[in-house]
Amino acid sequence: MRDNGEKFDMVKALALHGVIRSYGPVKAVDDVSFDVAAGELVALLGPNGAGKSTLFQLLSGLFTPDRGRIEVMGHDMSRDPLPALAGLGIVFQQMTLDLELTVRGNLMFHAGLHGIPSAEAKRRIGEELERVGLTGDADKRVETLSGGNRRRVEVARALLHRPRVLLMDEPTVGLDPASRASLIATVQGLRSSQGVAVLWATHLCEEVADADRIVVLHKGKVLANASPAELMASQDAPTIEAAFLKLTSGGRESAAA
Repeated sequence: MRDNGEKFDMVKALALHGVIRSYGPVKAVDDVSFDVAAGELVALLGPNGAGKSTLFQLLSGLFTPDRGRIEVMGHDMSRDPLPALAGLGIVFQQMTLDLELTVRGNLMFHAGLHGIPSAEAKRRIGEELERVGLTGDADKRVETLSGGNRRRVEVARALLHRPRVLLMDEPTVGLDPASRASLIATVQGLRSSQGVAVLWATHLCEEVADADRIVVLHKGKVLANASPAELMASQDAPTIEAAFLKLTSGGRESAAA
């Protein structure tokens, strides 16, 4: 799927350089380096406790690294946080919508936080709801929506300020298979049509088969950074799951080519 990357000149939309974050003696994120290009979907695959959540807290600016550097569209998150954070759209693992507001109300509130004028916000909300297939639900209270449609609202919200990087933290937790497949298809469309760089964190191997690259994270370390085919070949494994289990159970810390 590198054609998407070539279309957008493989700009490094997100880059991590030697990122470390410790909690006491434990390194939750241990010398992590990788990048995500414009139009590329990179899956961050790791078991529970691998460090994915800590890494996303660093990427979203909630915490700062002890060492290392995170760049969004060339902006250092520590030295130049405002343009760096402005380039990010985030869908957190836990839902963060206001259940009592309508879909439109949630999106208007988010647009206001980003200083988007009302008329422009209404136009963008219409565009994003159409993109995620929820045009007819704009005036419904979020509490009436299914889990899958709530996730779609969160994707629409994350895109309102036109980010260049979309962070998806275990976005399919609690979704049924049909909703999961639909959400994945929506995100695939975004990266191919808009050139949005996507980092998709998950512990589910079945979600990463169509990623451009898979970054395997285990005990805070990157064990592999490779395409699905390269990952399987490097471990002499017939499936992504088999390769993943081989890597994480063996504790190997060598990166795949």
